[in-house]
Amino acid sequence: MGEKTGWTYIEVPADVAGTLYPGMKKSFRIKGKLDEYKFSGLALIPVGEGDFILPINAGIRKAIGKREGARVKASLKADPKKPSLSADLLECLEDEQEALANFRALSFSHQNYFSKWIESAKTPATKAERIARTLNAMLRKMNYAEMLREKKKKY
Repeated sequence: MGEKTGWTYIEVPADVAGTLYPGMKKSFRIKGKLDEYKFSGLALIPVGEGDFILPINAGIRKAIGKREGARVKASLKADPKKPSLSADLLECLEDEQEALANFRALSFSHQNYFSKWIESAKTPATKAERIARTLNAMLRKMNYAEMLREKKKKY
């Protein structure tokens, strides 16, 4: 667990990361197994000097039955597959070409923030509200963090 972040993570030394994606200094996606738990689409995050960390969320920790300080057998591979974006969001953006252009101008990782937030909605009404907020944010050339901060100011 990180002393400043509170995150639980696996340290991935530079030599190991170099075998997954030679020369990469930025975050990149991986797939593989932790003990017998299969995963894909997780990101290795650089922490300096070529080393990386693999954040482990509560769902994964529960699935593998491990806590801070435990050992885990990790089998890792680079995962070139990009996550898919929300089909509902993309369909709505097609109707607003200016919003679509602003969305496409964002990096893929920032597009993915919006998409994951929309797809994590528990009800159709919440999903529709999130799509509407995203469209409004794109028309105003706002990024994900700016959109979220704006909502907090209103309450």
